[in-house]
Amino acid sequence: MTWPRTGTAWWMVSLLFLAGIFSVIDRAILNIVVDPVRLDLGITDVQIGLLQGLAFGVFYAFMGLPMGLLADRTSRKRLLVAGITIWSLATIASGYATSFGELFAARLMVGLGEAALGPCAISLIADMFPPEKRGRPISVYMMGQGLANGIAISVTGIIISVAIAGGFAAVPLIGEMAPWRTTFLICGALGLLVALGLLTTREPARQNVTVTKPLKSALPGVAEAQFFWRNRGVMLPLYFGFAIVFLVAYGAGSWAPAMLMRGFGASPAFLGAWLGPFSIAFAAVGPLIGGLLLDRSMKQGKVMKRFGILSLAPLLAIPSALAVMADNVYVAALLVASSAAIFSVIGTVMFATLQAIVPPQMRGSSISLTLILNTMIGAACGPLLIATVTEHILGDATQVGWSIAIVSIPALIVGAALNALAWRGMKQARLAKTETALLLDPQLADPA
Repeated sequence: MTWPRTGTAWWMVSLLFLAGIFSVIDRAILNIVVDPVRLDLGITDVQIGLLQGLAFGVFYAFMGLPMGLLADRTSRKRLLVAGITIWSLATIASGYATSFGELFAARLMVGLGEAALGPCAISLIADMFPPEKRGRPISVYMMGQGLANGIAISVTGIIISVAIAGGFAAVPLIGEMAPWRTTFLICGALGLLVALGLLTTREPARQNVTVTKPLKSALPGVAEAQFFWRNRGVMLPLYFGFAIVFLVAYGAGSWAPAMLMRGFGASPAFLGAWLGPFSIAFAAVGPLIGGLLLDRSMKQGKVMKRFGILSLAPLLAIPSALAVMADNVYVAALLVASSAAIFSVIGTVMFATLQAIVPPQMRGSSISLTLILNTMIGAACGPLLIATVTEHILGDATQVGWSIAIVSIPALIVGAALNALAWRGMKQARLAKTETALLLDPQLADPA
């Protein structure tokens, strides 16, 4: 089979890297400007939690599977360009919102556009690199999303500081806007540039479409559902374990900046100068570690070790969930940022594992299902659960750090346990030489 030229493939990866950064920035801006938005619009922590999770997640979740099916059947490049354009324009619209309802609607559209990214990006990478070389480009793409949270913190802190100092006073359209509104407008406009860049690329040919038994069904999605059900002993705990772990990633990530500002007295400038760079550093290291582990496991023929990584890594995020117990704001910021490396490793390993254990014609839909569950369980529930504990159980906004711990630690333990069940199910299926094993990537030959 013929693979795209290295330069062409990595140009596409670089644009997907940027798209991943802006996708996370555009959804994460709200996490850094929680209190200004809350005061400006006159809303509560629970409503902020709804904006952070449910508003973004409704379309993101329900459009995830259709986007995955489209990614498996149509031009992924065109679908992705359309998605980036939609979410970037919706981010700009967020800066003009004057009520909870208007901001909720804008966040819905951000979720709709971003639902196209994951299925298209991972499927494109899988068709540009052979299996033994996919770990690094997938890790680079995941690194972009991991870096984005830290970049969002730093960029938002800088923009707010400049706006407060009157730095945008002479700029048309944004000169007299509130700092948080200016941030949404600037970041949304930058995302449109990535969409223009993707127009310079070419759709890669789909690889290995005849390696496995074709998925035939009268209705789109039925064959995919049948495959998942046949392999439910592996797929159900694997997907739900991943989603529950990312309940912590979304929930704690959404409220950690507010925890530092409310509980430790941090300012937006501090977040930009310290939490942002800390997060960027950890987010850069995590995917590189994940990519190294993936490529090494493939070369050594020990690819089942990926399930071991997914079973143990969530427990390493527990110290980050306990950042509220730190002695000072610098240690707290360091602990908060450390989770970026861990969640990046988990995401990188999970996506690469899915690309290996499903038929090639299901690569887009397999990723879209992770986005659906991660959104419904992680993005929608994580921020809202933490806000609910803060507002209705602890009854003190300054105690949001303890809310993070109360929600996160049990979720991390449950997620790790579910991934261990998937590991066990995979071993049993392969040793028994069931239909599950026959449908897996033929390179996964060692049950170790």
